[in-house]
This record gives sequence, C-alpha cells and structure tokens, in this order.
Amino acid sequence: MRIVQTVFGVFHHFELARQLHRRGHLQRIYSTWPWMRLKREGLPRDLIETFPWIHTSETLMQRFGISHSWSLDQMSYANALTFDSWTSRRLRRIPAPESPDILIGISGSSLKAGRELQARGGRFICDRGSSHHLFQETIVSEEYRRWNVSRRVSDPRDTLREEQIYAIADAITVPSSFAARSFLQMGVPAGKVHVIPYGVRLEQFQRSEPISPTNLNNEFNVLFAGSVSLRKGVPYLLQAFAQLRHSHKRLRIAGSIHPDIKTVLRSLPQDQVDFLGPVPQSRLAQLMSSSQVMVLPSIEEGLALVQGQALACGCPVLCSANTGGEDLFTDGVEGFIVPIRDPAALTERMQQLADDPALQQNMSQAALRRVHLLGGWNDYGDRWETLLHQLAAAHPAQ
Repeated sequence: MRIVQTVFGVFHHFELARQLHRRGHLQRIYSTWPWMRLKREGLPRDLIETFPWIHTSETLMQRFGISHSWSLDQMSYANALTFDSWTSRRLRRIPAPESPDILIGISGSSLKAGRELQARGGRFICDRGSSHHLFQETIVSEEYRRWNVSRRVSDPRDTLREEQIYAIADAITVPSSFAARSFLQMGVPAGKVHVIPYGVRLEQFQRSEPISPTNLNNEFNVLFAGSVSLRKGVPYLLQAFAQLRHSHKRLRIAGSIHPDIKTVLRSLPQDQVDFLGPVPQSRLAQLMSSSQVMVLPSIEEGLALVQGQALACGCPVLCSANTGGEDLFTDGVEGFIVPIRDPAALTERMQQLADDPALQQNMSQAALRRVHLLGGWNDYGDRWETLLHQLAAAHPAQ
C-alpha cells in the first residue's frame, strides 16, 4: 500500500509517518516546514518534501511579536492554498503505476490534492485533530462573547474550505469520542468518522517522586499545562481555584499566554498563582509528579496529550467533558470529568482531593496502573493500518 501525507508543520503526523514507514507504506510526506526543522524527525530525506516559504514567514512574524490577526489570516490562508496547489502538482508528476493508494491530509491542507488523487482512483482521508471546524468556531465564539473579547476565531474562508474537505473525503479521522460526536452533531454520517486516539510517549513521562501516604508539607499543588487561552477554559480554573479552601495551595500554570486572554486576565483572581510560561517536557514531567491534580477545563479540543502524560506521572486529572478525557481514564477512578464552564464543579472536585489525602493517593496509584493500558504510538499505527486496509477493501482500485 502506498500512502502520502500532507501536514502544516509537524503536529502528530510525523509520528504517523514513522509508523507507516516502519510498515513499508509511506511513499512521501509533504510539509510546510523547512528540512532543517524536519530532519530531527528521523525519516529518510527522500521521503520528505517541503514547501516552507509562507509558513516560515508566518512563524517568524509571530516569533517577533507581529500578531495582527488580519495579516496572519491572510498568510495562513495563502499558505493553505499554495501548499495544496504545490502538493497537487507533485501528485500529478508521479507515474500512474506508482500513484498513491491513499492520501492522509491534516484538515485544511488537501482540497485540490484530495480531488487529484481521487480522480486517479485513490482515496482521501481528512485527519482532524480537534472537533468539527464549525462546531469549534461556534463554541469558541460564544466564549469570546462571554468575556467581551472582540476577536475572530478563524477566517471564514477556512471554515468554508474545511466544509468542502469534509464533504469530499472518503473518511475523516479524529482522536477522541468527543470530537467524533461533534461531527455527528454537524450532520456528518457516522460511517465516515473514525476515532483513532493519539499515542503517549511513556519513556518521557514517568513519576519522579514517590507516592507518599501523607503530604509532609501539607501542600496542595494544582497544575495547568497548555496554551493559556479562553479556549482552554483558564478563566474558570482561576475562579475555581480562588474558592478552594486550603492553607498551602498553589496553582502553577505552564504554557504561553494567548492574545485572546490577555485583557481578561486583569479581572481574574491570581493569588497564589504562578505563571511559568512555556516549560520543557522534562520540567513538565517534574511538575506533574509534584502536583496533587492537573486541571484541564477546556471548552473544546480533540485529545489533550497532557492528560496521558499526567497519568504517567501519577497525577490525577480533572478535566472538562470536551477534552477527550473519557477516552483516557474513568471518571472517579484516575480523576474527574466535569461539565464545561462550571467553576463550582471544578472547586468541588479540587476540594474533595484537598480534603482527602487517601483519595489523592488512590487516584495517583490508579493513574499509574491505567497508563499501562493506554496505547503508545505503535498502537496508534496499528489502528491506522486497520483503517487503511478497511478503506482499501471497501473501495478497491478502479
């Protein structure tokens, strides 16, 4: 089976590419990042082609603090269109006997290329890393209105393009049951949507501190890891933490601050809160190991990898129902799952853990047991291979 992939940058697609290459399926992966960045991914150079010109410029603008939304929208949309056209031309140059069987394109990347391969008898899979684009647009827009933030979630042209891609794709893959439900809610047939959860690199996340039946320092450390944004539900966490009753509580927030929340933060309680900024994974593992709970109150996302990483460090997880947590752990066993936009529920569950050290210990031990049942990237590759063979059998080559 010959597989090609298209991806903006890297995301999880190079994990998939390594799995496909190991199985002898990867024909080529096309990316918008330069080879100097991609060579660390460990794939042979002849399997990677790059179109870095627009994406690199966009990244540099953001790195140097140029964050004008209109300009970035123009560059992002131009990147999607030109990358798609460039990829289509690459596909047309492949001789018919060597034409790919399947194209796996990260969502938004392959409208033309998907059609091109379908016209040659191949199949096109749209790989979406979060909820349905219009579902995401709607729920995050609601959040902006709640906090009086005047900001556009995404370019309307991107929304239209996503809808067109969903319509032509032979299959759509998502990483969680929550994300799959969002597609069904938006009218996409159930048979078209397939859940393939991401893997977890357990070798990078392990508990660095022993589980103790007593907290000698009587500390209650709460951790948040991810982009500090309205989409991640950070305001509700700050409100909930302020209501938590504990003499030695501390909330540590690891991640960069998104522009959409900067004005909102001024009105939110921040006593005993540390904003750490982005941290390396080794430091993140230490924070998870020394925290009594990691809280992820996101309004919407596909499958937050930090949840599996926290479990691997023996850290119970308190998440919203819109994070994919249900695919990783059981509510009430390794952590808790609460509704979105519910600071009272967040406070109640944090208070339950703060008041009951035995519950903390039991959940921590349960997390360490559970993590061995979570699939790694090899399991992710196995699930993909099963889907690819199913798709090929259902749609034999013309």
